[in-house]
Amino acid sequence: MASGKLIPSATWAQRKEVVFLTFLVQDVKDLDLKIEANRIHFEGSSDSKNYDFDLELYAEIDPEKSKYTKGDRVIDCLLQKKDTSAPFWPRLAKASGKQGWLKTDFARWKDEDDADDEEKGGFGGGDMDFTQMMGQMGGMGGMGGMGDMGGMNFGGPGGDDMPDSDDDKDDEDEEGMPKLE
Repeated sequence: MASGKLIPSATWAQRKEVVFLTFLVQDVKDLDLKIEANRIHFEGSSDSKNYDFDLELYAEIDPEKSKYTKGDRVIDCLLQKKDTSAPFWPRLAKASGKQGWLKTDFARWKDEDDADDEEKGGFGGGDMDFTQMMGQMGGMGGMGGMGDMGGMNFGGPGGDDMPDSDDDKDDEDEEGMPKLE
């Protein structure tokens, strides 16, 4: 990497068949993003910052099926894994160690052992139709079988026969106590 060139911040996540890579660069100009089988080249500028770096990927991707979109604030890459039967990648970069510019995108992350229940928000639920269930519950007026609770006294001020906790009526056991010196 040449001096004066920066590495953009990025987030990544993966699924069984794809890797999501998002570069967090606003208003990038002169973007040169090359997706190759085992590396990604990123070059561009934003304000007075010049970005230029090569990322060597952990495993191969299919450059023909991979694509990217450039937005005002981010560049989103969808990288198609070459071997979709292989286990999940333990990291994005081939080099091990901390990559300070790279963070996990937990909003898109899916673990290898997660079931395929995305359409249900990850909660499963089988084939239960909650809209039908809620429709059957319509018109429920209060708690069934409880009747009218209008005559019940819930202990408001002066409304119960029990003494307040600050009443001094039960101080009989204190009368036999000696005074403190």
